Order: sequence, then structure tokens, then C-alpha cells
Amino acid sequence: MADNSNQTACCGPDEVQGAMSIHTRKITDSCRDKDCIEDLRVYLTKSGQTVLDNSPGAKVRCADLIYTYIDVEPVAFDRNHYCIDVTFFYRILADATAGSPRPTSLNGLAVFSKRVVLCGEDSTAHVFTSDTRIGDVDGLARYTAKRPTAVVEVLDPMVLGSKVKEVCECHCKDMPMLQIPQWISGLFDEELVLAGEQRRLLVTLGQFSVIRLERDAQLVVPVLDYSLPTKECCDSGACAEDPCEMFSRIPFPASQFTPRGCDRKPDTDCPYTTTK
Repeated sequence: MADNSNQTACCGPDEVQGAMSIHTRKITDSCRDKDCIEDLRVYLTKSGQTVLDNSPGAKVRCADLIYTYIDVEPVAFDRNHYCIDVTFFYRILADATAGSPRPTSLNGLAVFSKRVVLCGEDSTAHVFTSDTRIGDVDGLARYTAKRPTAVVEVLDPMVLGSKVKEVCECHCKDMPMLQIPQWISGLFDEELVLAGEQRRLLVTLGQFSVIRLERDAQLVVPVLDYSLPTKECCDSGACAEDPCEMFSRIPFPASQFTPRGCDRKPDTDCPYTTTK
């Protein structure tokens, strides 16, 4: 009698119809980080800087991550490892007291950079892909470097504190030759003040992030069946639903009628935070 003790079927032998080769990304290495970014300089808009220079104080209300720049370079002394330089761009919203009962809103930009080293595995293959794009010749070959792809997952930062300091007593670390992408500068109504200010707004942020390196890989997987959609296509008129019927399926929001405790966070997020 044959011994089948080492044969395991994860999805049932009757369901497996064969095997298929697929193309996907393999995670070669990853790490998670919990950064406490102390006294990060906020580059305010021109009018906001004027208000700060003439106000007794200011406090950061919230911070919104608007962009993450990622650069991958091989480590010179280890072919299997790569340096990942990550630069985070934050939009900061603050309130300044300017001699009136109602505070004046300030907004500006903060920039934070970090570097991690991860294993990306060595590869000598050069990858070319053929894509069809409007305005180009069909089958145009696009070259992809043999280095791995870095992926950064990050949450919007938590504001841990803020302070205002005179430039003469500020010992914060400035970024030399700060380069701000033009489209990021365009998100603000006015020009950002990079130098020549009298006072500086500093913010301390807490940030959680996951960074990983990925490489293209070909895998053979068991096939159960081809996946076909069960939902039928329809236009807006045919798919229109009775609004009262839709409303009847929404559960009653009882929690919103319950008084809030002092330790509960408000439902409103930062006005700059975009819908995910």
C-alpha cells in the first residue's frame, strides 16, 4: 500500500484543475519603523510667516502627508543590499494668536528624510516591457533597471507637539539646498518662505511606516478555475436604485446620539486630509 502521509491537499484534489504560471512581485526584505520626528521646521507661506513674526505664539493643529519620494541605490560593498532614501512632504495647519479672540490659520510645508538598508537580492537580468501608448509606436519597449522596487506604506503623522522659536536661538537642523517639487509648491496659495524669517514654527510628529523591497518573479500556482465577474454591466439609468430602499438598509447611527466622553477623539480630521 502506498504511503500518502506526506501528500497534503490545501484545497482538495477534486478542485485542482491544473497549474498555471503567473507573474507577480516577491518581497525580498521589509521593515517597519516608528519615527518620532522632533522639532521639524515648518516652511510657512508668505502671509503666514508675517503673522507668525508678529504673534505671541502658534500651535500646530494637524499634519497631512501629501507626497513620498523614494530613491533606491545599491550598497557599494554588498551587492545584495540597497539603500532606500525616503523623503516625506507634510502639509501643516496651525493656529496663531494675533491679538484677537479668534486665532489666525497658518499653513506651510514640512519635509523629513530617512534612509534604510534592505536586502534586495542580486539580479543581472535587464527587464524590457512592451506597452502601447497613445502617440507612440505600438510595441514600444520600455527599459526597467535591474534594481528592485521599493514600496513605502505610511500613515498620516500624529502631531505630538509644536513650538515657536526665534531664528537667533533656533538650533534646529536645516536641510541644505531644500528642493521642493513645483507641483507641491503649487498646492499652496502663496510662495513658501525658505529663508529670511524672524521666527520659526517647529513641529514634532509621530509616524508609522512599513518599507519593503520587491522583485518580479514567476510562480507556478494551482488552478481552481478562471475568475469571471458575476456582476452585470449596466448604465446609470438601468442601475438606478430607489433612494428610500437604499436608505432602509443603512443601520441607525445610535452611537452618534450618545454623549461623548472627554477622552474620545472628534470625528473631524485635518481639513487637508484627502479621502482615501
